[in-house]
Amino acid sequence: MVVEDLHKIYDNKVHAVRGISFIVRKGEIFGLIGPNGAGKSSTLRMIVGLIRPTRGRIKVMGIDVVRHPVEIKKYIGYLPEEADVYDRLTGLEHLRFYAMLRGLVGSELEKTIEYGIKLSGLEQSALKRRASEYSKGMKRRLLLASVLMTRPRLAILDEPTSGLDVYASVNVRKMIKEYVGETGASIILSSHNMLEVEYLCDRVAFIAHGRIVVEADPDRIKQMYNAVNLEEAFVKAVKEADRM
Repeated sequence: MVVEDLHKIYDNKVHAVRGISFIVRKGEIFGLIGPNGAGKSSTLRMIVGLIRPTRGRIKVMGIDVVRHPVEIKKYIGYLPEEADVYDRLTGLEHLRFYAMLRGLVGSELEKTIEYGIKLSGLEQSALKRRASEYSKGMKRRLLLASVLMTRPRLAILDEPTSGLDVYASVNVRKMIKEYVGETGASIILSSHNMLEVEYLCDRVAFIAHGRIVVEADPDRIKQMYNAVNLEEAFVKAVKEADRM
């Protein structure tokens, strides 16, 4: 995936994204990290095709996201932070519903559902219960499985462990790692949990004031800012950007 000179100016004249560029390689987990209001969410929504860029190009699998918004959907999966389950559906009904939304039928549909069950790690007894009875961790695992089971070539995960306890967060991270290992797909991950980012991401870009201020692998970023961990490096990078 390639992002080139991406800009977003909203009707209220807010210049949310100011010419960012980056590449996400095949089989890579790429972290796009920034404080609230940095332009991160706008960038993710442009990549998914939910909003149009003011300027710049986004290509996934060589396909222009803006020019071919329908075709690109079969290659992209998106889990927004605010995603939630349908309380009245069972876990299994969720998986079937999302697979059918992709237009899958017959044996392909059933294979996709089976893969979703495997990814979720949920027991058959849990999958037969309504999602309203699920814990936060179970809901997030179900939603993540719903996104990944169709094997998108690029999955965009916005705060995948938001609000989860340590045990549930570990399970979600394991799902993400295993999915990339099995499929060779690419992931764009956004998270405020720097431990999670450091554990999962092959490369990380810090974004502040609509611009990427640094992009490298986590160890290199820590060296650049003389930091003991990625959280400390992030704070230093954002403070430097604030002074510019």
